[in-house]
Amino acid sequence: MSDDFLRKPFSLAPAPAADEATTSNYTSGASKFSSGPVSPYLNYDSRYLQRAQPEFIFPEGANKQRGRFELAFSQIGTSVMIGGGIGGLAGVYNGFKATNALNQTGKLRRTQLLNHIMKQGSGTANSLGTLAVLYSACGVLLQYARGEDDHVNTIIAGSATGLLYKSTAGLRRCALGGAVGLGISSLYCLYLLAQERGNSSSPKFL
Repeated sequence: MSDDFLRKPFSLAPAPAADEATTSNYTSGASKFSSGPVSPYLNYDSRYLQRAQPEFIFPEGANKQRGRFELAFSQIGTSVMIGGGIGGLAGVYNGFKATNALNQTGKLRRTQLLNHIMKQGSGTANSLGTLAVLYSACGVLLQYARGEDDHVNTIIAGSATGLLYKSTAGLRRCALGGAVGLGISSLYCLYLLAQERGNSSSPKFL
C-alpha cells in the first residue's frame, strides 16, 4: 500500500453538485479552508477548533467566587504564617537586645536568641490564627443565617471577632476590641468598594 497520502496536506474537497453555480460555491468555500499547511496525520481540519478563552462551568445558581467557608482555610493558614514571621522578627530584635544587655556570647547567646524567636513567633502566630478562626466562623455563620455574602457580613464579623477575642479581659477591653474590629473591617470594606468603583469606571477595550 502506498504512503503517498501521508505526504499530501489534508483539504476539504468540494462535494459533487448538479449545476455549475453550486460547484463554484463549494470550490470557493473549500479553498478558504484548505489554504495553509495542515497536518497529514489528522483526520480533521485543526482550524475548526475554537481558539477562545477557557470558560469555567458553574452549577446552576452557584456563585462564581469562593464563599467564606472555602476562603476560611487559606485565611487561617496565611494568618498563622504571617504571625510567625512577624513574631520571629520581633524575637530576633528582642533577643539581640536582651543578650547585649547581659553581655552574653557564644552558645549561650545563640540559645537565648532561639528561645526568643520561638517563643515570640509562636505566640504571635497563635494570636493571629485565633483571630482568623473567629472571623471566619462568624462570617460563615452570618452567611448561612442571612442567606447572602456582602459587606455587612464583613463588618459584623469583624466587630464580633474583636468582642469575642477580648471578652475575658473585662467590659472595657471587650468594647475596645469590638471598636478596633469594627474600624478595621470598615476600612477593608471601603477599600473593596473603591476597587469595585474603579473597575466599573475603567474603560473596556473590545
